[in-house]
Amino acid sequence: MKLAPRPFALLVASGLGLLAPIVAAQVAPAPAAQPAPQTAPAPTTPATATPAPSAAAAPALPAEAWTPPPLQPFVATYDALYKGKPAGDARMDVVHTGGDQWRVDLGVHGRSGFASILGLNIEQSTVFTVQDGRYVPQSQSTVKKAVFFGKKVTGVYDWKQGVARWDGDLKKDRQAPIPLQPGDQSALLLNLSLMRDAQPGKTMTYRFVDVGRVREHVYRAADQTETVQVGDISYDALRVSRTNGGRNETILWIANGVPTPVRILQREDGEDRIDLRLTEYQGA
Repeated sequence: MKLAPRPFALLVASGLGLLAPIVAAQVAPAPAAQPAPQTAPAPTTPATATPAPSAAAAPALPAEAWTPPPLQPFVATYDALYKGKPAGDARMDVVHTGGDQWRVDLGVHGRSGFASILGLNIEQSTVFTVQDGRYVPQSQSTVKKAVFFGKKVTGVYDWKQGVARWDGDLKKDRQAPIPLQPGDQSALLLNLSLMRDAQPGKTMTYRFVDVGRVREHVYRAADQTETVQVGDISYDALRVSRTNGGRNETILWIANGVPTPVRILQREDGEDRIDLRLTEYQGA
């Protein structure tokens, strides 16, 4: 009946990182100041009074010509639900820091249950470059803050040496160097790469390398778009699902013209667990 602070905050952070493995220590430098969001996401169809559909209930529509969003600065905010109840919010920022270098930041705030009482917040950040259209991580950091504790982790993707390393509040075996491979992604970069790569009917495979762990993530985009209700707005969106997550399902919906997923859903043993719904975003 009660919301445990650790599952809520970590799972929401994982949700916006497309449910990367949950770790004991997480951290990030404070993101650069951004202008206040002022642009609401543009609907593709009029808003209706029906509740948001479950992951399996949305009607299919013919797939439209799909245009991946270009990489651009934006600020997006999400409402977070835990088992269908409001639990907090999250904000994602993409910042162009100059030349071929960018940064993606994520902040998660628990505002209900024990997460709120403990003042639990998580901030994550990845600095990356764009090389031949690929997003190449350069450094990663995570910070977990609460009233009675705090944990920090920082990592470097050293492409000259061909290894990634993490330091901070994590187990010794997570601090061992990890050999890098072309195309390796951090948790936050997975989000941007899926936005770039998804096409109706396409299967996408990524190697996740973050906080001392390596995992293969396989996603498949639906053959057709479907109507997804998010708050007062309905979208004609493409569903993208992770296919190798075992009992844990990860599903996200992306819409033409929106630079970030409009909804991200985690289901466990067939039941909704974490549900992130876009409330607004501001583009460049």
